[in-house]
Amino acid sequence: MISLKKYLESVPSGSKVQNEQSEGDSTAAALAAYRSALEAMGRCSLDACPGLGSELQQNLGALSRTLSAKMSAAALATMESEVQQQLREWGHRTARHYQMKSDEVKELLIVMARTAESVGSRDQRCAGQIQEVTTRLTAIASLDDLTEIRASIEKSAAELKTSIDRMTEEGKAAVDLLQKQVATYRAKLEEAEEIASRDALTGLRNRPCAENLIERYIHEAVPFCVAIADINEFKKVNDEHGHGTGDELLKQFAAELVSACRSTDLIGRWGGDEFIIVLACGLPEASAQTARLSKWICGNYNVQGRSGPRTLKIDASIGLAEYAHGESMKDLLARADTAMYLQKAASKK
Repeated sequence: MISLKKYLESVPSGSKVQNEQSEGDSTAAALAAYRSALEAMGRCSLDACPGLGSELQQNLGALSRTLSAKMSAAALATMESEVQQQLREWGHRTARHYQMKSDEVKELLIVMARTAESVGSRDQRCAGQIQEVTTRLTAIASLDDLTEIRASIEKSAAELKTSIDRMTEEGKAAVDLLQKQVATYRAKLEEAEEIASRDALTGLRNRPCAENLIERYIHEAVPFCVAIADINEFKKVNDEHGHGTGDELLKQFAAELVSACRSTDLIGRWGGDEFIIVLACGLPEASAQTARLSKWICGNYNVQGRSGPRTLKIDASIGLAEYAHGESMKDLLARADTAMYLQKAASKK
């Protein structure tokens, strides 16, 4: 979203009277546009996730009503930050909400598959029991000297066996069909889960997927470290060569990360030009891995610029933090992020 504070600060100055009138008109127009954008985002969130969208819609509506031309620059900046925080939190909650729904559907399909198997086993068992009864009836009838009674019993037993066989075949066919349908839906669900866990641009795991793994490691008390990698001066690439070049660089950088990391590491796109690596190991091993990684991913990248092929020399900063027992995911990520920015600042000296 365009910063309202930056927009208002960019209004050109003229004569005092014209300036006051122009500023008033520009401010009123900017505030109206900002209110409209907040209301539109609220409506879209309600369409995207009815269960969670109403809360965001109410919060954004409340913020839009507090907008005033008399607000100071500091107040506008604070409000803008609050809007961004609301959107981030809603995005994370929505991703988790749909992940839970996906898990519920998956569990339901598994229950259906088990039920189908159980019904099939039951039908087979019942058919076997009735077959035993048929056999006994035939044996009893064979001992009877009354020919007509014996023939009647044998005929009834044969008819009963035919009916049971037909019921068994029909039941097995129905169960087989149900199992095939369940297997198809399960495969589709797994494919949807796979797509939902990937970043659309780079193909890496996305932020919710990385957070889920971190929470699982914390819950299971698995020793692990988190590294956050950031491309230095990436904004300059977008400004000078265009966002298409920036996207191409991100995809190539992601591919280099995958090449340099181990199969046991999770590599994800954290946001923008930031990437996350979750390493299931202690700090000494993780430090050696990130040192090797830093050498691998830094260097020349061949991309398509506005005026043709370009070679860009890229450097990156990596912050590493080891999980400490009892620490929250938020604090762990904050430590890794701080370490990354310290390395970035050191590289500019």
